[in-house]
Amino acid sequence: MAIEKMKMPQLGESVTEGTISNWLVKPGDHVQKYDPIAEVMTDKVNAEVPSSYTGTIQELLFDEGETVPVGELICSIETEGAGTGQEAEAKPDQSMKPSEADGKNEGTSQSSGSPRYSPAVLMLSQKHNIDLNNLSGTGAGGRITRKDVLKAVENGSEAVQVPAQSQVEREPVSKGQSAPRKNPVQTAANDTIIPVSGIRKAIAQNMTRAKQEIPHAWTMIEADVTGLVSARDALKTEFRKNEGYNLTYFAFFVKAVAQALKEFPEMNSMWDGDRIIRKKDIHLSIAVATDDALYVPVIKHADEKTIKGIAREIHELAGKVRSGKLSADDMQGGTFTVNNTGSFGSVQSMGIINHPQAAILQVESIVKRPVVLEGNMIAIRDMVNLCLSLDHRVLDGLVAGRFLARVKGILEGMNEKTVTIY
Repeated sequence: MAIEKMKMPQLGESVTEGTISNWLVKPGDHVQKYDPIAEVMTDKVNAEVPSSYTGTIQELLFDEGETVPVGELICSIETEGAGTGQEAEAKPDQSMKPSEADGKNEGTSQSSGSPRYSPAVLMLSQKHNIDLNNLSGTGAGGRITRKDVLKAVENGSEAVQVPAQSQVEREPVSKGQSAPRKNPVQTAANDTIIPVSGIRKAIAQNMTRAKQEIPHAWTMIEADVTGLVSARDALKTEFRKNEGYNLTYFAFFVKAVAQALKEFPEMNSMWDGDRIIRKKDIHLSIAVATDDALYVPVIKHADEKTIKGIAREIHELAGKVRSGKLSADDMQGGTFTVNNTGSFGSVQSMGIINHPQAAILQVESIVKRPVVLEGNMIAIRDMVNLCLSLDHRVLDGLVAGRFLARVKGILEGMNEKTVTIY
């Protein structure tokens, strides 16, 4: 017998810490090598961390909800047979998945002796006024699952309202400690308290860091994409029939941005303390939203891909996000972000830069507007706003303006005669 220790793994490029959102084991549990033992959330993905050994869990060194630096010991395992005597770093599962509050992975633990349930279960119980203390969990280790709550609703269990005020007076700050909120929000009995999930915490931390560290500047330009709209409309039906996925407007915009980045490499840069890193490879991050989170997978070498190839990658990456099959590699290496805010009707917005990148471009809705043409003629045209946020430590308005003008020129030059998608 030997006691082996596991460390917090590095689950992505530039990741320095992870939050243990859910322990999948408890002391005394027997695990096989490569069995998942914990779900760990970073600002990039939610990963299942596998065991590096076969043996018995001896001690969990951190509680659920705690943030742990990469390389810190997280648990110990009593192995079967002779051990190596060396500390092992857990290897991340190659199939990392976005956190889903659907009840499949219930198990956020409460204090010792209390019922075990996830934030999704708590939210569901509050919606139906079910007191979780009155329920017996059927999940692993006695965890209360969504099915337990829904069964209680169907059976007409006595509804006991959880006092709202008591749930917002304190919040955990570190292991074994809690601190009063400086200005607690006053709540009423009919308010719904929604615990902040691991992924929402990671998003909040990343956005806060970006706004605190990066001096954002913002500019916007409008482009006439009437020709692009006409070309896409002429191609979309046959494309869908032949390829099996949609030819979206966004693919044309991503292609235009990739082309412009080749001509303005300054935009494809990152701030690194006392130096600026200008990236040669053009890897475009795109934002893909689920009901409760936002993920930013990456189209690698976007400048080398056709519009068809970009459309296929957008389709595949979006599918991975929504099916929970996004891998760590899918999230790494982005050098510039393009966000399709127009997909939900936005016409003007200011994006928060995806740290450590130097800029993010928001592509807004294409709308028909009356436009004054040459000779003072008025015509109805398809117009789109392109909104650029930039890191003013890295980029100045001059290069940003020229870059936007180039993107505009590329888009306005697209029409049925010039567009090549293959």
